[in-house]
Amino acid sequence: MKHFADLFNALDQTTKTNAKVAALAGYFRAASDTDKLWTIALLSGRRPKRGVTTTLLREWAAERADIPLWLFEECYPVVGDLSETIALVLPPAAGSSARSLTEWIEIVRDLGKHDVPDKKQIVLTAWDSLPPIERFLFNKLITGGLRIGVSQKLMTRALAQATEIEEATLAHRLMGDWTPDKTTFDDLILSENPEADASKPYPFYLAYQLDKLDALGPAADWRAEWKWDGIRGQLVLRRGAHHLWSRGEELITDRFPEFAMLPDFLPDGTVIDGELLAWDHTNDQPQSFNALQPRIGRKTVPKKLLTEAPAVLYAYDLLEHQGRDIRDLGYDARRKLLSESIAGLPASAPIRLSANEPFSSWPELAAKRDTSRDRLAEGVMLKRATSPYLSGRKKGDWWKWKVDPLMIDAVMIYAQAGSGRRANLFTDFTFAVWKGNELVPFTKAYSGLTDAEFRKITAWVRKNTLERYGPVRQVTPEHVFEIAFEGIQKSPRHKSGVALRFPRMSRWRHDKPISDANTLDDLLQMLETYG
Repeated sequence: MKHFADLFNALDQTTKTNAKVAALAGYFRAASDTDKLWTIALLSGRRPKRGVTTTLLREWAAERADIPLWLFEECYPVVGDLSETIALVLPPAAGSSARSLTEWIEIVRDLGKHDVPDKKQIVLTAWDSLPPIERFLFNKLITGGLRIGVSQKLMTRALAQATEIEEATLAHRLMGDWTPDKTTFDDLILSENPEADASKPYPFYLAYQLDKLDALGPAADWRAEWKWDGIRGQLVLRRGAHHLWSRGEELITDRFPEFAMLPDFLPDGTVIDGELLAWDHTNDQPQSFNALQPRIGRKTVPKKLLTEAPAVLYAYDLLEHQGRDIRDLGYDARRKLLSESIAGLPASAPIRLSANEPFSSWPELAAKRDTSRDRLAEGVMLKRATSPYLSGRKKGDWWKWKVDPLMIDAVMIYAQAGSGRRANLFTDFTFAVWKGNELVPFTKAYSGLTDAEFRKITAWVRKNTLERYGPVRQVTPEHVFEIAFEGIQKSPRHKSGVALRFPRMSRWRHDKPISDANTLDDLLQMLETYG
């Protein structure tokens, strides 16, 4: 654990990318294979299952520190992190431990097998044998909240430096449904293992938001598609089976049984990138994201939902053709092969080709983009005709040109402190609109302001709190904020009857009194137009 703690300290003490990569690469050269494998797993979101509730951890920490629980609870929001709060209040360790990261993870994973008294004894013994930083990391492993400030992309770059394996190759090897229980460092990273690649997707190519069209050059060099509001996915067909992956590397095959027919019609060695959409078969067009949303998160889908929101993959790229990785081909060449591959599918097959939208000039495309919401699209995607399919977010060849967000002016009525570095600031707010003379809450937002604005509103909240409800403060209705959002839908769970998609604060409206904020009728009109 000491080597992992040293790595954490090195990463935590710098904001420089090269320094982070160098620290990680040094760790990957020196650590044991099992520790390296678990570090890769932790940095790519594969964490041990939580075996102890945070309520019990707080109680045990307060008891071990010999302080009342209420005092611990008062310290927690000031520190802003439970694991750090526990590490700070506990007395110094009485002993020491030479256990490795892997050994401590095995202890954490086994906690769920024990009853509460045994769990308590295991945790207290661990706390009493670890110095503060290792104790903090142990707590993070228990709670599942370990975040080291390093993206998987940086981790992959460091691993490439340590192993001298190409970064793109490693990015692909790290995809898929692997865990440290199912593989070894040698099998996952060092070996070329065809068996392990049977279900693996490819790293997704991600686009940047476009700000200026004039930076792209001639319109003839580009291809445009509608940007659909669904779930990005890859369909993998190999060895007679199909696998469906989300962009978050979640295997979602069982949630979309519509695709089980495809191995009968598409050849082995086919990987298609596209957007999962709820489909209106009567009019042969996408439904809104609201129709697909009830299927998200379900392990099994009832027949009623399969009928109301049948899914299709709106295919826009081909990554593997007849078992060959074709990502190095240009976009036009890949699209030609994609079109040919799905041309013979029956009409009932859950795949549609996302057609290119013709345009001869940028003003013509801009005019088409303005009709996006009428088509239930978010905007347009722009892809250079000669572009290869790359890994991750790269500037230059792929751009998303989204329509401007919807806006509503709302009154802040509740505030809650953030976490981590924002633990001492109020950053999470509840907003309301007018319904007659009543302010009706309709959304929460926590991003969009500058640090200076968060500090200013925090000082105001502390002076204008009307009531406290645990960590939430009701404040004097005085400030209007412009709320930007991507979509609106009906919601019986909310008092307002609506829910927003991706709400954030776009502007603090110092120029507006609360009487000029929008009304619930305004929101309902938006729902009728865009919902």
